[in-house]
Amino acid sequence: MARSIHTQAGKFLGRTAIVAGLAIALLGSGQAVAERLKDLASVQGVRNNQLVGYGLVVGLDGSGDQTTQTPFTTQSIINMLAQLGTTLPTTQSLQLKNVAAVMVTAILPPFARTGQQIDITVSSMGNAKSLRGGTLVMTPLKGADGQIYAQAQGNLLVGGAGAASAGSKVVVNHLLAGRVVGGATVEREVPTALGQGPFVHYEMATTDFGTTQRVVEAINREIGPGTAQAIDGRLVRVAAPEDANSRVAFLGRLESLDVRPTKTVAKVIINPRTGSVVMNQTVTIDSCAVAHGNLSVIINTEQKVSQPNTLAGGQTVTTTQSEIDIKQGGGSLIQLKAGVNLAEVVKAINALGAGPQDLLSILQSMKAAGALRAELEII
Repeated sequence: MARSIHTQAGKFLGRTAIVAGLAIALLGSGQAVAERLKDLASVQGVRNNQLVGYGLVVGLDGSGDQTTQTPFTTQSIINMLAQLGTTLPTTQSLQLKNVAAVMVTAILPPFARTGQQIDITVSSMGNAKSLRGGTLVMTPLKGADGQIYAQAQGNLLVGGAGAASAGSKVVVNHLLAGRVVGGATVEREVPTALGQGPFVHYEMATTDFGTTQRVVEAINREIGPGTAQAIDGRLVRVAAPEDANSRVAFLGRLESLDVRPTKTVAKVIINPRTGSVVMNQTVTIDSCAVAHGNLSVIINTEQKVSQPNTLAGGQTVTTTQSEIDIKQGGGSLIQLKAGVNLAEVVKAINALGAGPQDLLSILQSMKAAGALRAELEII
């Protein structure tokens, strides 16, 4: 029997004329486009709050937890039935295949009021095979302070399908997490202060002194000199009416202001797990030469049987013979011309004929050599 293993450093997904996995965004000029203030900054104190809860999903078609291996599911079932008036001995072994223990998460938006419906996400935490067709029973959702802020319940929507029979299994998408639209009802409100006294503070999404100054100038130009003042590179203090109705109208007027942010910081984002590379429009490269070869290791393993003559008195034995062949692909030296915009950078990178995994190594080497004019971030 022969076995062959091929490993190629730098050639996992093949070579294409256009690098697969290189996601290109914002093709065009490097001139910044005006954006609304609400897209660049948020009002300080107006924020979401995370909620979490532990519950049970019932009604599964035999795809629930194996309760012998997930004792917390069994304990939860006994506790739930006790609250509903059915008492079971704690020593009893339950074999329920239609129940699964889950974690329920939700986002409580700012200014949420009692009775408001919010969406929830339900995720299996045991060894269930699927949550498809299940129903989440009433689950309290708590905040970071341990208080209950919402109650969740409803039928799960799982965006997947699967089937298994006689050792074969087919799964489409993910079956162990689902959503319930409007599945939680807010039971407790979170007080949200809209500003501090006569001032409202805007927090910029990113620290950028130039953009922050332009926000101040736009507000003072629209409302009046001295209305806005920059505290630092991320915080802007704005004098606002103290009457609640007037303050809301004032903030609604501000959030629609157009602000032209400063030029975006050149950045390249690399995801080595998927081979994805994303770069923004301000990325440029200097002239450089790149050579990238391919290494191929081939291992052939063959099982051979050694059988002695009939009168020799020996034993039949099996031996393993392996052949290892290492091949170094020819990597030619390619000169890349300086690129002053994203289209030229993409054209230069495509000239290398490199696959996504090759591209990750090449970009890191170009950054180390000072030829890549951008921040390199690996996620």
